[in-house]
Parts: sequence; C-alpha cells; structure tokens
Amino acid sequence: MSDLYTAAPQTGRAPIRGPGRILGRWLVSFAGYPLGGYAAFLLTGRVDSPVPAVAGGFLTGVVLGAIQVWAMGPARPQPMAWILATAAGLMGGVAAGAALVDYQTGIASLVAQGAVTGAVVGIAQAIVVVPRLGVLAFAWPVFLSGTFATGWAVTTSAGIDVDQQFTIFGSSGALVATFLTAVLPLVLSSHRYGAGEL
Repeated sequence: MSDLYTAAPQTGRAPIRGPGRILGRWLVSFAGYPLGGYAAFLLTGRVDSPVPAVAGGFLTGVVLGAIQVWAMGPARPQPMAWILATAAGLMGGVAAGAALVDYQTGIASLVAQGAVTGAVVGIAQAIVVVPRLGVLAFAWPVFLSGTFATGWAVTTSAGIDVDQQFTIFGSSGALVATFLTAVLPLVLSSHRYGAGEL
C-alpha cells in the first residue's frame, strides 16, 4: 500500500509541452519584430547609412531575441547565446542588406535586404542550436532568408510607410514570419536534450 503514496522519480526535467501550447506561446513572439523595430527607430533613426543600420539592427535583435527566448519556453537554447546571436545577426544582416540595395525602400530592394538579413541571422542562430539539432540546423539560414524576404514583401504590400527605413518589417510581415518560423520551437522541443541525452 505504501507504494501508492510513493512519489514518481524526479528527473530534474520540466515536462514537455504539447504542440498546441508550444505554438500558442510562439505566436506571441511576433510582437518582438515591431517592438524591436520601433525601439531602434526611436533611438537610432532611419536606416539610411551604416551607423544606424548597425546600431538599429543590434537593438532590434536584442528585443526580438529576448522575446523569442521567452516564447520557446523550457525547450529554449541557452538564453544569452540566442539573444546575442540574434542581435549580432540582425546587426550584420541589416548593415549588409541595406548597403547592398543602397538603402532603397522599393519592394524589390526590401525583399533583397530581407533575404540577406535573414540569412545572416539564420547563420548566427544556427551556431547556437547546432549542438541540439545537428545537420538540421544548416537548413535554418536558408529558411530564415526566405522568411525575412517574405516578411518585407507582406509589409510593403500592406501599405506600411516603409520609406521610414525601419530595421525590420512591421506587424503584418511579423505575423507571417512568426507563423512560418513556428517550426523552430516544435523541432527544438523534439530535440530537447540532444542526441546524447535521449
């Protein structure tokens, strides 16, 4: 009878959440894009030269990375590593992408800028998750490049005043990007402890 009152063994690992809860939490992270972009716009101004591109990209990345870390829940990668990778990726990506299109804001230019930015952010983030995901992580830069390009296309098509030269697309593009990247927390949850710990 005493066995009925014996507590289950503790592994020190939080229970894995169901897909619905994981996705619901991740969808909230869309706010990181406009919040980060608006904060950068207020503090560093338009992305019309290298300095605001670098400073604004870094600030946007810090905000976005921090919100994404929260949204990934218990399956998150090392928080500071993810935040710094996102910040460094956006800093380099926005600077390179905006310079590549000569700081133009037409839809073709912003799609190209988004593709470059997404690729650089994806590379930085892939470095953080490769211990968990292995070769699967190498697909992330390509996927995120397409996602950021799509985000800018959606925001521009929605009539947002992109001539303000923001570091990142607005809420409409952010919603699409968040839906597309919802695969990330799901895959991280399924590879939660790495191949050596399963």
